[in-house]
Amino acid sequence: MRHLLSTRDLGRDRIIELLDIAEDMADVSQREVKKLPTLRGKTVVNLFFEDSTRTRISFEAAAKRLSADVINFSAKGSSVSKGESLKDTAQTLAAIGADGVVIRHPASGAPQVLAASGWIDAGIINAGDGTHEHPTQALLDAFTIRRRIHGAASRGKGLDGVRVTIVGDVLHSRVARSNLWLLPTLGAEVTFVAPPTLLPADTTGWPATFGFDLDEAIDSGPDVVMMLRIQAERMSAAFFPNSREYSRAWGLDDARFSRLRPDSIVMHPGPMNRGLEISSAAADSVNSTVLEQVANGVSVRMAALYLLLSGDREDS
Repeated sequence: MRHLLSTRDLGRDRIIELLDIAEDMADVSQREVKKLPTLRGKTVVNLFFEDSTRTRISFEAAAKRLSADVINFSAKGSSVSKGESLKDTAQTLAAIGADGVVIRHPASGAPQVLAASGWIDAGIINAGDGTHEHPTQALLDAFTIRRRIHGAASRGKGLDGVRVTIVGDVLHSRVARSNLWLLPTLGAEVTFVAPPTLLPADTTGWPATFGFDLDEAIDSGPDVVMMLRIQAERMSAAFFPNSREYSRAWGLDDARFSRLRPDSIVMHPGPMNRGLEISSAAADSVNSTVLEQVANGVSVRMAALYLLLSGDREDS
């Protein structure tokens, strides 16, 4: 695998291969010594132009468990704050011998530009670009769902027939866009539920259905309900009257949670706004996979780094 930029580029076989490798990485995480020598001598740079906790720490843990050397780069306090361009930053990383670059950037398409530029001959992983995509988040979501549904028999399986309802700020969510392409490729049926103002105006070609009534979606009995964070930092206008009205119409409160099937899965990519898009009862229940998603993220990112940096990297 040359780069990991978008879930739209991944076929079913490649996704299942990656998830199966993540299962092996999860087994390693249960050992007393949680390290493999696979990427010894490789250098991975976490290039984060946006604030992050879960994703950056997860990638750092993944790289270190594979014995890679890790360099953490933050735009704050770096030459980027003095006006340095992405090109100059990339050439600096090339000069120090970076083998892999994990990039989070506020501009949609920045990882694709970096991968196609020729400025650096390193494997590029998109850790979130603007409102475009966040591939490893969708992969860890799929990994978590597959484990919950298939348990120990997960290897080699997809998500055929699994009904996933994704609720909230779809317009600004790169997690939603990555899941949009990845989950149907694995056979899942995806439904988006949101206020009309928080759905994209053009959804032509999207392999999903759309609705505006969360109660109707809950009563249809979905296998998975994934709540999205309201991304106020990306909003330049009023997309709903106020947080109280949003929570009343589109929040997974205690009453809606109680109407879910006993085996329904409740997910959230984090960070959560408790009391706004999800109640504490739902977030802390046995149905919730929020902490599992964080733990599984390390295994999935280990698998991605392994495929990217071990052996020959072919074009994809």
